[in-house]
Amino acid sequence: MTHATAQTASKPLRIGLAGLGTVGASVLRILRRQENALAARCGRAIRVTAVSARDRTRDRGVDLGGLHWFDDPVALATSGEIDCLVELVGGSDGPAKAAVEAALAAGKSVVTANKALLAHHGIALATLAEQNGVALAFEASSAGGIPIVKTLREALAGNTVTRLYGILNGTCNYILSRMELEGLTFEACLKDAQRLGYAEADPTFDVEGYDTAHKLAILTSLAFGTTIDAEAIHVEGISSIAPLDLKMADELGYRIKLLGVAERTKTGIEQRVHPTMVPKSSAIAQVMGVLNAVTVDADAVREITLVGPGAGGDPTASAVVADIADVARGTAGLPFGLPVARLEAAVRAPMQRHEGGYYVRLSVIDRPGSAAAIATRMAEAEISLESIVQRRSEAAAARDPAGRSGAPVPVVLITYATSEAAIRAALDKVSADGHVADPPQVIRIERE
Repeated sequence: MTHATAQTASKPLRIGLAGLGTVGASVLRILRRQENALAARCGRAIRVTAVSARDRTRDRGVDLGGLHWFDDPVALATSGEIDCLVELVGGSDGPAKAAVEAALAAGKSVVTANKALLAHHGIALATLAEQNGVALAFEASSAGGIPIVKTLREALAGNTVTRLYGILNGTCNYILSRMELEGLTFEACLKDAQRLGYAEADPTFDVEGYDTAHKLAILTSLAFGTTIDAEAIHVEGISSIAPLDLKMADELGYRIKLLGVAERTKTGIEQRVHPTMVPKSSAIAQVMGVLNAVTVDADAVREITLVGPGAGGDPTASAVVADIADVARGTAGLPFGLPVARLEAAVRAPMQRHEGGYYVRLSVIDRPGSAAAIATRMAEAEISLESIVQRRSEAAAARDPAGRSGAPVPVVLITYATSEAAIRAALDKVSADGHVADPPQVIRIERE
Protein backbone atom coordinates (compact mmCIF):
# COMPACT_ATOMS: atom_id res chain seq x y z
CA MET A 1 0.00 0.00 0.00
CA THR A 2 1.43 3.41 -0.96
CA HIS A 3 1.62 6.28 1.52
CA ALA A 4 -1.14 8.12 -0.37
CA THR A 5 -3.39 5.04 -0.36
CA ALA A 6 -2.75 4.43 3.33
CA GLN A 7 -3.58 8.05 4.09
CA THR A 8 -6.87 7.76 2.15
CA ALA A 9 -7.73 4.47 3.85
CA SER A 10 -7.31 6.07 7.29
CA LYS A 11 -9.98 8.65 6.51
CA PRO A 12 -13.67 7.81 6.92
CA LEU A 13 -15.58 6.99 3.75
CA ARG A 14 -18.27 9.65 3.57
CA ILE A 15 -21.56 8.37 2.14
CA GLY A 16 -24.24 10.42 0.41
CA LEU A 17 -27.53 8.51 0.50
CA ALA A 18 -30.01 9.39 -2.26
CA GLY A 19 -33.41 7.84 -1.55
CA LEU A 20 -34.79 7.18 1.93
CA GLY A 21 -37.47 4.62 1.24
CA THR A 22 -37.58 1.17 2.80
CA VAL A 23 -34.13 0.19 1.49
CA GLY A 24 -32.49 3.55 2.15
CA ALA A 25 -33.66 3.61 5.77
CA SER A 26 -32.43 0.02 6.22
CA VAL A 27 -29.01 0.94 4.81
CA LEU A 28 -28.71 3.78 7.31
CA ARG A 29 -29.71 1.51 10.21
CA ILE A 30 -27.26 -1.27 9.20
CA LEU A 31 -24.35 1.17 8.76
CA ARG A 32 -24.96 2.56 12.24
CA ARG A 33 -25.54 -0.82 13.87
CA GLN A 34 -22.43 -2.34 12.27
CA GLU A 35 -20.26 0.78 12.47
CA ASN A 36 -17.48 -0.73 14.60
CA ALA A 37 -17.46 -4.08 12.81
CA LEU A 38 -17.31 -2.41 9.39
CA ALA A 39 -14.47 -0.12 10.47
CA ALA A 40 -12.48 -3.16 11.63
CA ARG A 41 -13.19 -5.12 8.43
CA CYS A 42 -12.55 -2.26 6.03
CA GLY A 43 -9.69 -0.52 7.78
CA ARG A 44 -11.60 2.77 7.88
CA ALA A 45 -14.85 4.16 9.23
CA ILE A 46 -17.94 4.44 7.03
CA ARG A 47 -20.25 7.35 7.79
CA VAL A 48 -23.38 8.72 6.15
CA THR A 49 -22.88 12.46 6.05
CA ALA A 50 -25.63 13.65 3.69
CA VAL A 51 -28.99 12.47 2.35
CA SER A 52 -31.52 13.38 -0.30
CA ALA A 53 -35.21 12.52 -0.58
CA ARG A 54 -38.43 14.09 -1.80
CA ASP A 55 -40.13 14.71 1.58
CA ARG A 56 -38.28 16.16 4.55
CA THR A 57 -41.25 15.78 6.91
CA ARG A 58 -41.89 12.04 6.49
CA ASP A 59 -41.15 9.85 9.50
CA ARG A 60 -38.83 7.08 8.30
CA GLY A 61 -38.21 5.50 11.69
CA VAL A 62 -34.55 6.52 11.65
CA ASP A 63 -32.77 9.54 13.12
CA LEU A 64 -31.63 11.99 10.43
CA GLY A 65 -30.20 14.50 12.88
CA GLY A 66 -26.77 15.84 12.00
CA LEU A 67 -27.04 14.83 8.33
CA HIS A 68 -26.87 17.43 5.58
CA TRP A 69 -30.13 17.39 3.61
CA PHE A 70 -30.21 17.93 -0.16
CA ASP A 71 -33.50 18.36 -2.01
CA ASP A 72 -31.69 17.68 -5.31
CA PRO A 73 -29.86 14.32 -5.60
CA VAL A 74 -27.58 15.78 -8.28
CA ALA A 75 -26.42 18.44 -5.83
CA LEU A 76 -25.78 15.67 -3.31
CA ALA A 77 -23.82 13.69 -5.93
CA THR A 78 -21.42 16.56 -6.57
CA SER A 79 -21.14 17.77 -2.98
CA GLY A 80 -17.71 18.03 -1.41
CA GLU A 81 -19.20 16.44 1.71
CA ILE A 82 -19.32 12.92 0.23
CA ASP A 83 -16.89 10.42 -1.29
CA CYS A 84 -19.44 7.82 -2.44
CA LEU A 85 -23.02 8.17 -3.70
CA VAL A 86 -25.52 5.44 -2.79
CA GLU A 87 -28.36 5.77 -5.30
CA LEU A 88 -31.68 4.26 -4.16
CA VAL A 89 -34.02 6.62 -6.01
CA GLY A 90 -34.98 4.16 -8.75
CA GLY A 91 -36.02 4.60 -12.36
CA SER A 92 -34.08 4.18 -15.59
CA ASP A 93 -33.78 7.92 -16.25
CA GLY A 94 -34.56 11.20 -14.53
CA PRO A 95 -32.96 12.10 -11.17
CA ALA A 96 -31.38 8.68 -10.64
CA LYS A 97 -29.48 8.70 -13.92
CA ALA A 98 -28.50 12.36 -13.57
CA ALA A 99 -27.20 11.85 -10.03
CA VAL A 100 -25.17 8.74 -10.88
CA GLU A 101 -23.63 10.39 -13.94
CA ALA A 102 -22.79 13.50 -11.93
CA ALA A 103 -21.14 11.50 -9.13
CA LEU A 104 -19.01 9.40 -11.50
CA ALA A 105 -17.97 12.47 -13.50
CA ALA A 106 -16.96 14.16 -10.23
CA GLY A 107 -14.71 11.23 -9.33
CA LYS A 108 -16.98 9.70 -6.72
CA SER A 109 -17.77 5.99 -6.49
CA VAL A 110 -21.39 4.89 -6.84
CA VAL A 111 -23.34 2.07 -5.24
CA THR A 112 -26.81 1.42 -6.65
CA ALA A 113 -29.67 -1.08 -6.47
CA ASN A 114 -31.24 0.29 -9.65
CA LYS A 115 -31.69 -2.57 -12.14
CA ALA A 116 -33.68 -0.46 -14.62
CA LEU A 117 -30.90 2.13 -14.77
CA LEU A 118 -28.24 -0.53 -15.32
CA ALA A 119 -30.27 -2.49 -17.87
CA HIS A 120 -30.64 0.63 -20.03
CA HIS A 121 -27.44 2.57 -19.30
CA GLY A 122 -25.08 0.17 -17.50
CA ILE A 123 -22.37 0.08 -20.16
CA ALA A 124 -22.25 3.87 -20.54
CA LEU A 125 -22.08 4.28 -16.75
CA ALA A 126 -19.36 1.62 -16.45
CA THR A 127 -17.37 3.47 -19.12
CA LEU A 128 -17.71 6.71 -17.14
CA ALA A 129 -16.58 4.94 -13.95
CA GLU A 130 -13.51 3.53 -15.72
CA GLN A 131 -12.60 6.90 -17.20
CA ASN A 132 -12.67 8.50 -13.76
CA GLY A 133 -11.04 5.65 -11.87
CA VAL A 134 -13.95 5.07 -9.50
CA ALA A 135 -16.24 2.17 -8.64
CA LEU A 136 -19.73 1.40 -9.92
CA ALA A 137 -21.13 -1.36 -7.69
CA PHE A 138 -24.59 -2.94 -8.01
CA GLU A 139 -24.88 -6.19 -6.04
CA ALA A 140 -28.38 -5.23 -4.88
CA SER A 141 -29.68 -4.75 -8.43
CA SER A 142 -30.30 -8.46 -9.11
CA ALA A 143 -31.85 -10.95 -6.68
CA GLY A 144 -31.75 -8.65 -3.65
CA GLY A 145 -29.79 -10.22 -0.80
CA ILE A 146 -28.35 -13.07 -2.90
CA PRO A 147 -24.67 -12.31 -3.73
CA ILE A 148 -24.98 -13.39 -7.35
CA VAL A 149 -23.14 -10.40 -8.88
CA LYS A 150 -20.03 -11.03 -6.80
CA THR A 151 -20.32 -14.78 -7.42
CA LEU A 152 -20.33 -14.33 -11.20
CA ARG A 153 -17.73 -11.57 -11.30
CA GLU A 154 -15.27 -12.95 -8.74
CA ALA A 155 -15.99 -16.41 -7.28
CA LEU A 156 -16.54 -18.04 -10.70
CA ALA A 157 -13.72 -16.22 -12.51
CA GLY A 158 -12.05 -19.56 -13.30
CA ASN A 159 -15.20 -20.98 -14.92
CA THR A 160 -16.85 -20.82 -18.32
CA VAL A 161 -20.58 -20.33 -17.76
CA THR A 162 -22.87 -22.17 -20.16
CA ARG A 163 -26.26 -21.38 -18.65
CA LEU A 164 -27.75 -19.17 -15.97
CA TYR A 165 -31.37 -19.28 -14.90
CA GLY A 166 -33.36 -18.23 -11.91
CA ILE A 167 -36.39 -16.97 -10.06
CA LEU A 168 -35.66 -13.25 -9.98
CA ASN A 169 -39.02 -11.82 -8.90
CA GLY A 170 -40.49 -12.66 -5.50
CA THR A 171 -43.94 -11.32 -6.36
CA CYS A 172 -44.39 -13.80 -9.21
CA ASN A 173 -42.99 -16.68 -7.18
CA TYR A 174 -45.36 -15.88 -4.32
CA ILE A 175 -48.37 -15.81 -6.66
CA LEU A 176 -47.46 -19.07 -8.41
CA SER A 177 -46.75 -20.78 -5.07
CA ARG A 178 -50.14 -19.76 -3.66
CA MET A 179 -51.93 -20.77 -6.87
CA GLU A 180 -50.33 -24.21 -6.74
CA LEU A 181 -50.76 -24.92 -3.03
CA GLU A 182 -54.27 -23.50 -2.63
CA GLY A 183 -55.79 -23.87 -6.09
CA LEU A 184 -56.46 -20.13 -6.33
CA THR A 185 -56.77 -18.06 -9.50
CA PHE A 186 -54.11 -15.60 -10.61
CA GLU A 187 -56.46 -12.68 -9.89
CA ALA A 188 -57.18 -13.83 -6.33
CA CYS A 189 -53.49 -14.34 -5.52
CA LEU A 190 -52.52 -11.00 -7.02
CA LYS A 191 -55.11 -9.19 -4.90
CA ASP A 192 -53.74 -10.90 -1.79
CA ALA A 193 -50.15 -10.07 -2.78
CA GLN A 194 -51.12 -6.41 -3.10
CA ARG A 195 -52.81 -6.47 0.31
CA LEU A 196 -49.64 -7.91 1.89
CA GLY A 197 -47.37 -5.42 0.14
CA TYR A 198 -45.66 -7.99 -2.11
CA ALA A 199 -47.16 -6.46 -5.26
CA GLU A 200 -47.53 -2.85 -6.36
CA ALA A 201 -50.88 -1.18 -7.03
CA ASP A 202 -49.91 -1.42 -10.72
CA PRO A 203 -48.27 -4.88 -10.83
CA THR A 204 -47.53 -4.92 -14.57
CA PHE A 205 -43.77 -4.48 -14.23
CA ASP A 206 -43.54 -7.55 -11.98
CA VAL A 207 -46.18 -9.97 -13.28
CA GLU A 208 -45.52 -9.38 -16.98
CA GLY A 209 -41.82 -10.21 -16.58
CA TYR A 210 -40.13 -6.84 -17.13
CA ASP A 211 -38.51 -6.67 -13.68
CA THR A 212 -37.02 -10.13 -14.24
CA ALA A 213 -35.82 -9.08 -17.71
CA HIS A 214 -33.88 -6.10 -16.34
CA LYS A 215 -32.15 -8.29 -13.78
CA LEU A 216 -31.42 -10.97 -16.36
CA ALA A 217 -29.82 -8.42 -18.71
CA ILE A 218 -27.32 -7.50 -16.00
CA LEU A 219 -26.54 -11.10 -15.04
CA THR A 220 -26.10 -12.12 -18.69
CA SER A 221 -23.38 -9.50 -19.13
CA LEU A 222 -21.56 -10.73 -16.03
CA ALA A 223 -21.93 -14.42 -16.93
CA PHE A 224 -20.89 -14.23 -20.59
CA GLY A 225 -18.70 -11.11 -20.79
CA THR A 226 -21.09 -9.33 -23.13
CA THR A 227 -22.55 -5.87 -23.37
CA ILE A 228 -26.01 -5.46 -21.87
CA ASP A 229 -28.76 -6.06 -24.41
CA ALA A 230 -32.12 -5.80 -22.65
CA GLU A 231 -33.91 -5.49 -26.00
CA ALA A 232 -32.79 -9.01 -26.93
CA ILE A 233 -34.78 -10.63 -24.14
CA HIS A 234 -37.97 -12.51 -25.03
CA VAL A 235 -40.46 -11.62 -22.27
CA GLU A 236 -43.70 -13.30 -21.18
CA GLY A 237 -45.50 -12.90 -17.84
CA ILE A 238 -47.64 -15.11 -15.61
CA SER A 239 -51.08 -13.53 -15.96
CA SER A 240 -52.27 -16.27 -18.35
CA ILE A 241 -51.41 -19.15 -15.99
CA ALA A 242 -54.56 -21.00 -14.85
CA PRO A 243 -55.05 -23.34 -11.86
CA LEU A 244 -55.43 -26.23 -14.33
CA ASP A 245 -51.90 -25.60 -15.65
CA LEU A 246 -50.46 -25.86 -12.14
CA LYS A 247 -52.51 -28.99 -11.43
CA MET A 248 -51.35 -30.65 -14.64
CA ALA A 249 -47.74 -29.66 -13.95
CA ASP A 250 -48.00 -31.31 -10.53
CA GLU A 251 -49.38 -34.53 -12.02
CA LEU A 252 -46.65 -34.60 -14.65
CA GLY A 253 -43.86 -34.10 -12.11
CA TYR A 254 -43.22 -30.38 -12.63
CA ARG A 255 -43.70 -27.00 -10.98
CA ILE A 256 -44.32 -23.76 -12.86
CA LYS A 257 -41.91 -20.90 -12.14
CA LEU A 258 -41.31 -17.57 -13.87
CA LEU A 259 -37.68 -17.96 -14.91
CA GLY A 260 -35.12 -15.68 -16.43
CA VAL A 261 -32.82 -17.84 -18.59
CA ALA A 262 -29.57 -16.93 -20.33
CA GLU A 263 -27.82 -19.65 -22.28
CA ARG A 264 -25.04 -19.93 -24.82
CA THR A 265 -26.39 -21.84 -27.84
CA LYS A 266 -25.12 -22.74 -31.31
CA THR A 267 -26.84 -19.61 -32.67
CA GLY A 268 -25.78 -17.13 -29.97
CA ILE A 269 -26.78 -16.00 -26.48
CA GLU A 270 -30.41 -16.86 -25.80
CA GLN A 271 -32.11 -14.60 -23.25
CA ARG A 272 -35.70 -15.28 -22.25
CA VAL A 273 -38.18 -14.64 -19.45
CA HIS A 274 -41.32 -16.76 -19.28
CA PRO A 275 -43.32 -19.23 -17.19
CA THR A 276 -41.40 -22.50 -17.18
CA MET A 277 -42.06 -26.05 -16.08
CA VAL A 278 -39.15 -27.29 -13.97
CA PRO A 279 -38.78 -30.86 -12.64
CA LYS A 280 -39.88 -31.19 -9.02
CA SER A 281 -36.54 -32.88 -8.31
CA SER A 282 -34.58 -29.72 -9.27
CA ALA A 283 -33.25 -27.36 -6.61
CA ILE A 284 -35.06 -24.39 -8.09
CA ALA A 285 -38.44 -26.15 -7.88
CA GLN A 286 -38.14 -26.18 -4.08
CA VAL A 287 -37.99 -22.38 -3.90
CA MET A 288 -41.42 -21.18 -2.81
CA GLY A 289 -43.02 -17.94 -1.65
CA VAL A 290 -41.19 -14.64 -2.04
CA LEU A 291 -37.71 -16.19 -2.20
CA ASN A 292 -35.42 -15.83 -5.21
CA ALA A 293 -32.94 -18.37 -6.58
CA VAL A 294 -30.26 -18.41 -9.26
CA THR A 295 -28.66 -21.51 -10.76
CA VAL A 296 -25.39 -21.29 -12.68
CA ASP A 297 -24.10 -24.10 -14.92
CA ALA A 298 -20.35 -23.86 -15.48
CA ASP A 299 -17.52 -26.15 -16.52
CA ALA A 300 -15.58 -26.43 -13.26
CA VAL A 301 -18.30 -26.21 -10.59
CA ARG A 302 -20.89 -27.98 -12.77
CA GLU A 303 -23.98 -26.49 -11.10
CA ILE A 304 -24.52 -24.20 -8.13
CA THR A 305 -27.77 -22.69 -6.85
CA LEU A 306 -28.01 -19.65 -4.59
CA VAL A 307 -31.28 -19.10 -2.71
CA GLY A 308 -32.39 -16.20 -0.56
CA PRO A 309 -34.63 -13.17 -0.15
CA GLY A 310 -34.84 -11.22 -3.38
CA ALA A 311 -36.44 -8.06 -2.03
CA GLY A 312 -37.28 -6.20 1.15
CA GLY A 313 -35.52 -3.52 3.15
CA ASP A 314 -32.91 -5.48 5.10
CA PRO A 315 -31.95 -8.11 2.46
CA THR A 316 -31.48 -5.48 -0.25
CA ALA A 317 -29.70 -3.15 2.18
CA SER A 318 -27.36 -6.01 3.10
CA ALA A 319 -26.20 -6.18 -0.53
CA VAL A 320 -25.85 -2.38 -0.69
CA VAL A 321 -23.70 -2.33 2.46
CA ALA A 322 -21.51 -5.13 1.07
CA ASP A 323 -20.76 -2.91 -1.94
CA ILE A 324 -20.08 0.08 0.30
CA ALA A 325 -17.59 -2.06 2.24
CA ASP A 326 -15.79 -2.97 -1.01
CA VAL A 327 -15.56 0.71 -1.92
CA ALA A 328 -14.13 1.46 1.54
CA ARG A 329 -11.52 -1.29 1.13
CA GLY A 330 -10.73 -0.26 -2.43
CA THR A 331 -11.64 -3.71 -3.78
CA ALA A 332 -14.80 -2.93 -5.77
CA GLY A 333 -13.15 -3.89 -9.09
CA LEU A 334 -14.46 -3.43 -12.62
CA PRO A 335 -18.27 -3.18 -12.80
CA PHE A 336 -18.75 -6.08 -15.23
CA GLY A 337 -15.58 -8.00 -14.43
CA LEU A 338 -13.85 -6.89 -17.64
CA PRO A 339 -12.91 -3.51 -19.07
CA VAL A 340 -15.85 -2.20 -21.08
CA ALA A 341 -13.72 -2.29 -24.25
CA ARG A 342 -13.34 -6.07 -23.84
CA LEU A 343 -17.05 -6.80 -23.44
CA GLU A 344 -18.35 -8.45 -26.59
CA ALA A 345 -21.56 -7.56 -28.37
CA ALA A 346 -23.68 -10.65 -27.80
CA VAL A 347 -24.96 -12.46 -30.86
CA ARG A 348 -28.70 -12.72 -30.30
CA ALA A 349 -30.18 -16.20 -30.53
CA PRO A 350 -33.64 -15.79 -32.11
CA MET A 351 -36.41 -17.17 -29.92
CA GLN A 352 -37.79 -19.08 -32.90
CA ARG A 353 -34.64 -21.24 -32.77
CA HIS A 354 -35.11 -22.16 -29.12
CA GLU A 355 -35.19 -25.93 -28.67
CA GLY A 356 -36.78 -27.83 -25.83
CA GLY A 357 -39.85 -29.64 -24.60
CA TYR A 358 -43.24 -27.94 -24.47
CA TYR A 359 -46.44 -28.18 -22.47
CA VAL A 360 -49.39 -27.21 -24.67
CA ARG A 361 -52.94 -26.88 -23.33
CA LEU A 362 -55.65 -26.68 -25.97
CA SER A 363 -59.35 -25.98 -25.53
CA VAL A 364 -60.46 -28.57 -28.10
CA ILE A 365 -63.98 -28.65 -29.49
CA ASP A 366 -65.22 -32.12 -28.53
CA ARG A 367 -66.22 -33.71 -31.81
CA PRO A 368 -65.07 -36.70 -33.86
CA GLY A 369 -61.69 -36.28 -35.54
CA SER A 370 -60.46 -33.27 -33.55
CA ALA A 371 -57.74 -35.08 -31.61
CA ALA A 372 -56.56 -36.97 -34.70
CA ALA A 373 -56.37 -33.74 -36.72
CA ILE A 374 -54.28 -32.08 -34.02
CA ALA A 375 -51.92 -35.06 -33.84
CA THR A 376 -51.56 -34.91 -37.63
CA ARG A 377 -50.57 -31.22 -37.53
CA MET A 378 -47.93 -32.03 -34.90
CA ALA A 379 -46.57 -34.88 -37.01
CA GLU A 380 -46.41 -32.64 -40.09
CA ALA A 381 -44.16 -30.27 -38.10
CA GLU A 382 -42.02 -33.26 -37.03
CA ILE A 383 -43.03 -32.81 -33.41
CA SER A 384 -42.98 -35.99 -31.33
CA LEU A 385 -45.47 -36.18 -28.47
CA GLU A 386 -44.41 -37.63 -25.14
CA SER A 387 -47.97 -37.71 -23.81
CA ILE A 388 -51.53 -36.57 -24.48
CA VAL A 389 -53.94 -35.97 -21.60
CA GLN A 390 -57.62 -35.14 -22.11
CA ARG A 391 -59.55 -33.64 -19.22
CA ARG A 392 -63.32 -33.29 -19.02
CA SER A 393 -64.76 -31.58 -15.97
CA GLU A 394 -67.01 -33.64 -13.68
CA ALA A 395 -69.90 -31.32 -14.47
CA ALA A 396 -69.44 -31.77 -18.22
CA ALA A 397 -69.21 -35.55 -17.85
CA ALA A 398 -72.45 -35.62 -15.85
CA ARG A 399 -74.27 -33.58 -18.49
CA ASP A 400 -72.90 -35.61 -21.38
CA PRO A 401 -71.75 -39.13 -20.42
CA ALA A 402 -71.10 -40.00 -24.07
CA GLY A 403 -68.59 -37.20 -24.31
CA ARG A 404 -69.65 -35.69 -27.60
CA SER A 405 -71.39 -32.45 -26.67
CA GLY A 406 -69.23 -30.30 -28.93
CA ALA A 407 -68.22 -28.17 -25.92
CA PRO A 408 -64.52 -27.36 -25.48
CA VAL A 409 -62.46 -29.93 -23.56
CA PRO A 410 -58.96 -29.30 -22.19
CA VAL A 411 -56.34 -31.40 -23.98
CA VAL A 412 -52.73 -31.27 -22.79
CA LEU A 413 -49.81 -32.22 -25.02
CA ILE A 414 -46.26 -32.78 -23.75
CA THR A 415 -43.71 -32.73 -26.54
CA TYR A 416 -40.22 -34.08 -26.83
CA ALA A 417 -37.54 -31.52 -27.75
CA THR A 418 -38.54 -29.40 -30.71
CA SER A 419 -38.08 -25.83 -31.90
CA GLU A 420 -40.14 -22.77 -31.05
CA ALA A 421 -40.71 -22.20 -34.75
CA ALA A 422 -42.10 -25.72 -35.22
CA ILE A 423 -44.48 -25.58 -32.27
CA ARG A 424 -45.81 -22.16 -33.27
CA ALA A 425 -46.32 -23.17 -36.90
CA ALA A 426 -48.19 -26.33 -35.88
CA LEU A 427 -50.43 -24.45 -33.44
CA ASP A 428 -51.22 -21.79 -36.06
CA LYS A 429 -52.50 -24.56 -38.34
CA VAL A 430 -54.48 -26.19 -35.52
CA SER A 431 -56.18 -22.87 -34.82
CA ALA A 432 -56.86 -22.29 -38.52
CA ASP A 433 -58.46 -25.76 -38.77
CA GLY A 434 -61.12 -24.66 -36.30
CA HIS A 435 -60.55 -27.41 -33.74
CA VAL A 436 -59.82 -25.13 -30.76
CA ALA A 437 -62.03 -22.59 -29.04
CA ASP A 438 -59.37 -20.41 -27.38
CA PRO A 439 -55.75 -19.44 -27.96
CA PRO A 440 -53.39 -22.25 -26.85
CA GLN A 441 -51.49 -22.14 -23.58
CA VAL A 442 -47.80 -22.83 -24.25
CA ILE A 443 -45.28 -23.32 -21.41
CA ARG A 444 -41.68 -24.29 -22.07
CA ILE A 445 -40.10 -27.15 -20.13
CA GLU A 446 -36.65 -26.61 -18.67
CA ARG A 447 -34.90 -29.94 -18.22
CA GLU A 448 -32.28 -30.48 -15.51
